[in-house]
Amino acid sequence: MDETTTTNSVNLSRISRREFARRAALASAVAAVAPAASIATPAPQQAADLPKLSPEGHAEVEARIQSIFSQYASRFSEAQKADLRRLCNLAQPPLDRLRAYALANGDGPGLYLKPLLEREKNPLENTRVGKTPDAETQP
Repeated sequence: MDETTTTNSVNLSRISRREFARRAALASAVAAVAPAASIATPAPQQAADLPKLSPEGHAEVEARIQSIFSQYASRFSEAQKADLRRLCNLAQPPLDRLRAYALANGDGPGLYLKPLLEREKNPLENTRVGKTPDAETQP
């Protein structure tokens, strides 16, 4: 009788493949829902993160936002619209720096593509007639 109770206790401590799959599915579902709940709350400090823009840059940002909203306003929620405003404001300083770089029509590209190709040497190259290693040392 002692043997059957020890066998049952061993079987109880093991989980079946089906039970493992259930627990794994539950854990993945909880992991998928938990980050979504933390993303749903917006951060109130968005206005403090915006860069300082020149009047021309600010006008360009507003024009870009109005262009997007005139075409796609019905597709965005209020949170998405606020996020679009933030992204347009963050994209403007790199555009200003890029436009400040002076170029003329005759200027070439700033970076030439020079690919580095390492080709394998032919292992039989030194065994060809007249190309033996000893032939180079002989006068």
